[in-house]
Amino acid sequence: MNRGVKAGIATVCVALLGAGGYGAYNFVHAVSGVVGGGGTPAAAATEISTAAPSSADALKRAQSFLDSWHSGPTHYTGAASQTNDPVDAQTALTGYGNGLKLTSVAFGAVTASPTPTSVNSTSGMVPATKVSFTVTAKVDGGTWTYPSSLNVLQTVGGTTAVDWSSAVLYPKLPQGDSLVAGPLTAGDAAVEVVDQHGVELTAAKYPSLTDIISHLQTTYASRATGGGKGATGTGVDIVDASGSHVGNAVVFKTAGAAKLYTTIDATVQGEAERAVKDSHITGKSVGVVAIDHATGGIRAVAFSGTDGDIAFEGKSAPGSTMKIVTAATLIDQGGMGPGTATTCTPTLPVNGKLFHNMDGEGDNSGSTMEKAFEESCNTAFIHMMDNASFGNSPQGFTAQSREAANVFGLGDWSVGYPTTNPAVPQATGDSIGDQRIARAANAIGQGDVAANPLVMASIGATVAHGGFKQPVLLSSLPQAPAATPISQRTAADLRQMMVATAAYGTAAPRLAGMGSSVGAKTGTAEVDGTKPNGWFVAYDSTLSVAAEVIGADTGADTAGWVVSDILKHK
Repeated sequence: MNRGVKAGIATVCVALLGAGGYGAYNFVHAVSGVVGGGGTPAAAATEISTAAPSSADALKRAQSFLDSWHSGPTHYTGAASQTNDPVDAQTALTGYGNGLKLTSVAFGAVTASPTPTSVNSTSGMVPATKVSFTVTAKVDGGTWTYPSSLNVLQTVGGTTAVDWSSAVLYPKLPQGDSLVAGPLTAGDAAVEVVDQHGVELTAAKYPSLTDIISHLQTTYASRATGGGKGATGTGVDIVDASGSHVGNAVVFKTAGAAKLYTTIDATVQGEAERAVKDSHITGKSVGVVAIDHATGGIRAVAFSGTDGDIAFEGKSAPGSTMKIVTAATLIDQGGMGPGTATTCTPTLPVNGKLFHNMDGEGDNSGSTMEKAFEESCNTAFIHMMDNASFGNSPQGFTAQSREAANVFGLGDWSVGYPTTNPAVPQATGDSIGDQRIARAANAIGQGDVAANPLVMASIGATVAHGGFKQPVLLSSLPQAPAATPISQRTAADLRQMMVATAAYGTAAPRLAGMGSSVGAKTGTAEVDGTKPNGWFVAYDSTLSVAAEVIGADTGADTAGWVVSDILKHK
């Protein structure tokens, strides 16, 4: 930033200047005691009239002062002589012209207030008349127009003068500071967070990203490209006596901020922000995450309601959406598949604890894993976990947790913003019976299993893509691989069941008719006897989206609206 230097003067010539110097000598001599030699004004309060000048007299004095200012450097002495502090006024006017590299200055809308005011002048609190005007200054880098004002005083003899302060030059200019036009230097924090296409992401437009944007600017500024520290724009700076930056008076051209590219897609983010406000879930807390299943890039994250950011930071039972992982466990480790026969009874006892389906539905004969998946039958999946090839061996009670960690990559992720880790623990208990109960609860996304929409969107993405890609907000961040890549047979079996669920099963009310590339799983999680939470996971050819609604009804009737809003309108 170029810094201005205040021009000093040795003497101030005070004289009668015709129209430009109306009554100047008399006022300065009577009020300031400053004639020619300069010094600090030392007017006695009794020398200032107890009445403010009339509007007409104040306007005449102000116009004369502004005319001299307008006429340029050779007339600054005349302008300064019409103030009650000609030494400081001439120094400041000269500094204003030099610092701004002033080409011309003009004044318009010069209007005197009809009502007197009281100002803290060099002579204490005195009556004055305010004159308002508009300044148009052609300076280095552009034309600057701004409103300003000055106050006019008068002596007991009726002589008027401008009450001088730096605010006459610019209302927000502190005493002792200067104005400098030219390059404006961007600071270290000049990092613009943008989406994958370079569209700026702002908290005003995308409120769910408020904390994420701030965190990325603070933590990952070094990854931004272009601009940054030293990038310049143009405008007018306010600088102090040492030449240090105080603030910007006006910006003509914004300094080129460095751009921090994220994986967010502004279009999808906009749809997500609207989706969490869907009228079907009015008043409930909701969170949603959309992931590009081919790359792991997080395309959108949004939330609404009193529970805060449950999309990234929530941790609650995901209900039947966890059956995606349970089904994968049965296929990979239990020797089963979509066509494996099973039973779906309204209830099923496990070591004395009775498990049930959400609405008491059941089909005692002819059911398969795929049919149970479509209908989200709890008892069928509990029955299959109890009768899988691993049975009640130690491996049988760790099977689901190993599948979640090794195949779906669930663990401690670094996505670019703090998130809550999921919990898919092994089934524990004091006895085999207790372990069976724990495994049954975990199999249907209850018990000790906990997740958030980010985690469930990633699970859907692993199925859709046929491989785990750790979610990230910045493509430059490392993505931890899964210990065991999902087998293509398992991925194909899961897609088969999820596509059927979207077309004919519990997700059909929201997604039916969207085509064979769309798969889904619904969930309704009972939480401590309160109204259940609704879950919905779905993917199409590019995105995997998961949503949770707190204190909802079924997943399809609540979270399903959020997910379908995004997939249908992105």
